[in-house]
Amino acid sequence: MLSFYSEAELNQIGFKELGKNVLLSRKASFYRASEITIGSNSRVDDFCVITGKVDIGKYCHIAPQSIVSGGQKHSVKLHDFSTLAYRVTVFSRSDDYSGEFLTGSVVDKSKVNNFESEVNIQAFSILGTGCVIMPGVTISEGCAIGAMTLVRSSTQPWSIYAGIPARLIKPRSKNCLDL
Repeated sequence: MLSFYSEAELNQIGFKELGKNVLLSRKASFYRASEITIGSNSRVDDFCVITGKVDIGKYCHIAPQSIVSGGQKHSVKLHDFSTLAYRVTVFSRSDDYSGEFLTGSVVDKSKVNNFESEVNIQAFSILGTGCVIMPGVTISEGCAIGAMTLVRSSTQPWSIYAGIPARLIKPRSKNCLDL
């Protein structure tokens, strides 16, 4: 049974904005909460880590063990009715892996080279278990991303993607809009 913060406890965390009827697990971690916005009727489950500039829309669900990491300048935006399945990881910032710089969050900032760019997960999108979304990607409205997919470039609306790297599989039905 999941244990969620009470409304009074949620208000003490210090979020930038917090909607109504929000369910946040007591076992989830929120870093730099003053930069995090969570819309009404959204839910974050156990063992999730939400950090940095993150905007979560209305009716969003982030399933257990997911990580949403907004950057210093650029955010991760989950638009209304978007869902992250178990163990999804979304980054708006990444280290330079070329070997020309050091890497890691504990290294002096003058010795690292981070790439940072906004990530948009648009409305009615679902990201399957174990997906990784890299900086600068837009998951277009209505996209479904298959389990274990690595998304390095933006998608087309109402499409299904899968693979490493992500590739277009087929169009996705819009019938959910009628619901």
